[in-house]
Amino acid sequence: MKKETAEENKTNTAANNTAANQGNKSQEENTGTSAAEASAGKVSEAANGLAQNKKEGMQNGNGQSYLEKFFMDMLKDIYWAEKSLVTAIPKMKDAATTEELKDAFEDHLYQTQKHVSRLEKVFQLRGQKPEGKKCEAMEGLTKEAESIIKETEEMSMTRDAALIIAAQKVEHYEIASYGGMVQLAITMGWQQIADILDKTLEEEEDTDQLLTDIAEEFINIEAEGEGKSQVEEDVYENA
Repeated sequence: MKKETAEENKTNTAANNTAANQGNKSQEENTGTSAAEASAGKVSEAANGLAQNKKEGMQNGNGQSYLEKFFMDMLKDIYWAEKSLVTAIPKMKDAATTEELKDAFEDHLYQTQKHVSRLEKVFQLRGQKPEGKKCEAMEGLTKEAESIIKETEEMSMTRDAALIIAAQKVEHYEIASYGGMVQLAITMGWQQIADILDKTLEEEEDTDQLLTDIAEEFINIEAEGEGKSQVEEDVYENA
C-alpha cells in the first residue's frame, strides 16, 4: 500500500508540475502580448503627438496658417499700393500729352478707387480692419514715373510713350499680385474672396491691353520721329 501511495504521489506531482509549467507559459504569453500592446499604444501616442506638433507648428500665434498669414501680408501690401496709386495716377494724367492717354489714366483712377473698396471688403470677410503695409515695389514704380515726367519734354509723344511704359510696369506688378492672391484664396477655400480679387485681376489686364493699344496705334510711331527734325536742321545749317 505504501508503494502504491508513493507512486500515486509521484504521478500527482508530475501532473502538477506540468500544469504549473503550462500556467507559467500562458502567463508569459499574456505578459508578452500586453507588452506588445503597450508598445504599440506608445507608438500610436507618439505619432499622434508628432502630428499635433506639426499642425501647431504650421500656425502662428494667432491661429493662422503660414499660408493665410502670407496672404494677409500680400493683402496689406496691395492695399497700400492701390491707395498710393489714387494719388499717383492724377499726376500722370496731368503730365500726359494726348487726350487718349489722359482718358486712359482717368479710367484707371476710377477703377483703382473701386479696387480699394474691394480690398476693404476682403478685409471685412476675414474679420479684420483694413490696414496697409508699405509696398516698396509700388513706391519705386511711382517714383520712376515722377522721374520720367521730369526728364522728358512737355507736350511730347516721347513723354507719353514713357508714361505708358511706367503705367504698364505698375499694371504688371498688380497683375502678378492679384493673380497669386486669387490662387491662394482658392487653395484655402475662400471662393468669395477669390471671385472678388479675380474681378480686379481682369480689369488690370484690360487696362494693360488698352495701354498697349494706345502706344501701338500712333504714340510710339510719332515719338520715334521726335528730335530728328532738329538734328536734320542742325546738319543742314552746318553744311
